[in-house]
Amino acid sequence: MKIEQLTGKSVLVLGLGLEGRSALGLLRETLPGNTLAVADQHDWDHLSSETRALLERDSALVRHIGPDYLESIRQYDVIVKSPGIPVILPQYQEAVRLGKIITSPTAIFFANFPGMIVGITGTKGKSTTASLIAAVLRKQFPDTALIGNIGKPALDVLPSLRDRKDAIVVYELSSHQLEGLRQSPHIAVLLNIVPEHLDYYTSFDEYVAAKENITRFQTERDFLVYDADHEIPQRIAMQSRARKMACSIHGLDSHSRGRCFVYNDWIAYESESREPDLIVPTSDIPLLGSFNRINVAAAVAVGKLLGVPSEAIAAAVQEFQPLTHRLERVGEFGGVAYYNDSIATVPEAAVAALDALAGSVDTILLGGADRGLDFSGLAAGLARRAVKTVILFPPTGERIWKAVCNHDADAAARMKHFFVDSMEEAVRLAKLHTAPGKCCLLSPASPSFGLFRDYRERGDRFKQLVRGE
Repeated sequence: MKIEQLTGKSVLVLGLGLEGRSALGLLRETLPGNTLAVADQHDWDHLSSETRALLERDSALVRHIGPDYLESIRQYDVIVKSPGIPVILPQYQEAVRLGKIITSPTAIFFANFPGMIVGITGTKGKSTTASLIAAVLRKQFPDTALIGNIGKPALDVLPSLRDRKDAIVVYELSSHQLEGLRQSPHIAVLLNIVPEHLDYYTSFDEYVAAKENITRFQTERDFLVYDADHEIPQRIAMQSRARKMACSIHGLDSHSRGRCFVYNDWIAYESESREPDLIVPTSDIPLLGSFNRINVAAAVAVGKLLGVPSEAIAAAVQEFQPLTHRLERVGEFGGVAYYNDSIATVPEAAVAALDALAGSVDTILLGGADRGLDFSGLAAGLARRAVKTVILFPPTGERIWKAVCNHDADAAARMKHFFVDSMEEAVRLAKLHTAPGKCCLLSPASPSFGLFRDYRERGDRFKQLVRGE
């Protein structure tokens, strides 16, 4: 929906996180005469300082804050729902039945941005891939904007881009942002999908369906770059109408055309009419873990689709700086190398981190908020890599240790394990029990909520304590 179509309607911004505040700012600027309201579950004292300052500056704003915030929905013509507010809430479902216009910051951006959107989604690797793509495209298109979860909120940059048909944005898109979207980007990048956010969705299939919106509304004029090494992205790609570019680190059928893959230790690109173009040696990729090669392949594919020269793509990859909290090397202290992989909020990510460090992990810090995930694969990964010490945060620490013992009846005799309630205690134990020459890895396989505000706070606290700050 175009912003101008909201003129004269009463609008409720539901949720005052980063994207909600961004939507509020844009709507107040572009629709000064509208009745504009906000709703958030936190009471005044628990709102962020940024949110309180924003509300204090706008005396005309109608506020619905606190536990009963959802009761206000039925009063407004339009609801701008922030990501993360579950669609299964009864009051939200009632608004749907009443025929309220329901939109989101993502939908507003898609409807009002005249340029090209390169959208990226998947369960893990989105931020790294989006950042790589932005770095590649900036070699040819210096004004490329990085927005979404890893960059600025989309609606913060919209005012300066509304007249720029030549503009390009790289948009990292979560399942929450894709949910309910009725447009897809011109170039969609679909990484692997594994179970996550099962406390938000009623099923894994519902989570996958939200992710699928990244290509659901593409046409034959659009492109889908996808992970061809995993079943779910493959299945979604088969149903997509877009032109497809398969990415693989394990090799693809030689009869497949339109692909980006690992070939003789290079990331190679092959269009439908050319022999493979060797872009960058895998040894030049400045990212740990073979799983990051699929992220690089996706960035290479997007660069080639948009005409970035191969040499420029290679330079962008070689110059790329790994993002914080993603297998980030903290340093070596007392002969032990410490790695911060706090972004690893699912078991598959922790297993990939163990594999990336190739058997050098002596101690691993695991556990956090419980989303009902299966830890049996993690238990097998810990056994395969012969980890000696596990340090476990609540509440999933208990379930992780149970999975380890179910996988290996002798685990308790072979592996030290400790249940902790603070990062201070965890790092103290890690320093005590990790052998010199080995690694200590924070890769929790669980979200951070409970003990920490988010994965950033968790990772930052780990780094501070490791460094003795």
